Amino acid sequence: MKNPKLPSICLIVSSKDIPEKLEIALKAGIRWIQYREKELTRKDILANAFQVREITKRHDTLLTINDYLDIAIAVDADGVHLGQDDLPVEAAKKSFSGIIGLSTHNLEEAIEAKEKGVHYIGFGPIFHTTTKKDAYQPRGYDMLSCICKKLDIPVLAIGGIKKRHLKELKERGCRYLATSSGILDGEVKTNVEDFIKIFELFSK
Repeated sequence: MKNPKLPSICLIVSSKDIPEKLEIALKAGIRWIQYREKELTRKDILANAFQVREITKRHDTLLTINDYLDIAIAVDADGVHLGQDDLPVEAAKKSFSGIIGLSTHNLEEAIEAKEKGVHYIGFGPIFHTTTKKDAYQPRGYDMLSCICKKLDIPVLAIGGIKKRHLKELKERGCRYLATSSGILDGEVKTNVEDFIKIFELFSK
């Protein structure tokens, strides 16, 4: 797959968001879902992934699976999002023809990911986040802007992104973002509409 068209906003969901919040978000206009789970067994993750796939197909929405290439293949997901310690990109490309994204945390990782042929990178955390327990310090606007200028593939900003950040993210050249709590905390429908109103112009 070459140069897939990606929506500007990727909503990250887990088991606690299925199906209620997921359905609300999709009805409100989200067109890219990443299913990410860190605590459940592989069996439970697979079962949830099938449910998410059924819902996203019904809404004609892109689905990527976080970390697990085998589950992405099993549920016929559109893509897989890999971490630095997951299956190497080169190995994933041998058995998967869909969208491949890779998490990166600095310029060196970002450039290396592009050279490996990923379709997009996730870059962050841009701000402090409570949804991932890692040792990385927030990267901030300046480093994100540098990455966006250096790479000619989509750079998905991730990590602690809220509505109040969207205007400056756009001004710094960011065209893609991923969020979880920024949309799922509070009134999901209203949050989606606000995110789209401010940010979604880049997907048109």
